[in-house]
Amino acid sequence: MSIEIKTNTVEPIRHTYSNIKRRFGDKPASRYQEASFDIEATTNFHYRPLWEPSHKLNDPTRTLIRMQDWHAVTDPRQFYYGAYVGNRAKMQEATEHSYGFCDKRGLLTRLPESVQEDLLRLLVPLRHVEMGANMNNSSIAGDAIAGTMTQMHIYQAMDRLGMGQYLSRIALMLDGNTGVALDRSKGYWMDDPLWQPMRRLVEDTLVIKDWFELDLVQNLIIDGHLYPLMYQHFEKWLADNGAEDVSMLTEFLRDWYKESLRWIDSMLKTVTSESQENTEQMQVWLQQWQPRVIDALRPLAEASVGIDALNEVSQQFAMRLKRIGLTQEGAAA
Repeated sequence: MSIEIKTNTVEPIRHTYSNIKRRFGDKPASRYQEASFDIEATTNFHYRPLWEPSHKLNDPTRTLIRMQDWHAVTDPRQFYYGAYVGNRAKMQEATEHSYGFCDKRGLLTRLPESVQEDLLRLLVPLRHVEMGANMNNSSIAGDAIAGTMTQMHIYQAMDRLGMGQYLSRIALMLDGNTGVALDRSKGYWMDDPLWQPMRRLVEDTLVIKDWFELDLVQNLIIDGHLYPLMYQHFEKWLADNGAEDVSMLTEFLRDWYKESLRWIDSMLKTVTSESQENTEQMQVWLQQWQPRVIDALRPLAEASVGIDALNEVSQQFAMRLKRIGLTQEGAAA
């Protein structure tokens, strides 16, 4: 008896999903492609949304910005849910180590009372700004079309929720988890004149109807000024006043901001390069909102790092705008 062993190559009938095949061809797709492209419905709607009957589901007219194909905007990080969760798990592990180190040794409670009060008055209230950013990016994800767009913004929304929670933990570390410091910090946000321009700005963004205008205001203009001012200049100011340990608790915020610049700037470059009309409309929004952001941050700068720091942030922001394809006009502090 003889045994003959042979190998056969089985060719797959299909390499990917039909929607991916139509866009990229019949070849194996990446996980990012499968999770991001052409997955939202665009035809055969049976009803208009009852909460806003003036628009269809996935309606491109929800914004004044026009794109031939919103899928042209892609995430340079190639984040789909699995990749996003894995990345953030590593970031959280490092952050938890820093918070545990600081809490176990009582580093914040050793600070002078005046510095602890500065943290409660000038840093911890930013958790309310983060919650506003969470709500705004959730709204953008709900109104935007193309999976490549909605993914980036819902991940951004979840990031901002987490960052607000970490800022709250700084207050809890100061008061021994009683919540008293959180209440005091909230009192500053609600009643301190220093915070009222920022509070009004955040609340006004919550009712912006055009989702791309909201995107520009929140993720470019507000974050583009607030993060360099409060997590770079303000951190240095704290260190100069004996609170250098705080930097280990906010280091992940600086790392996160640096990462977020990649997809935000890439998105805006793609939109401005689509048409002159898009660029002109974005310039209108920029000129409308940037002075308000500067005005909202001015009291915080005056109470801590000084106006020169805010002017430096504005100058750096102008250079960033130039790389995107936009220009800054008369927004110095």
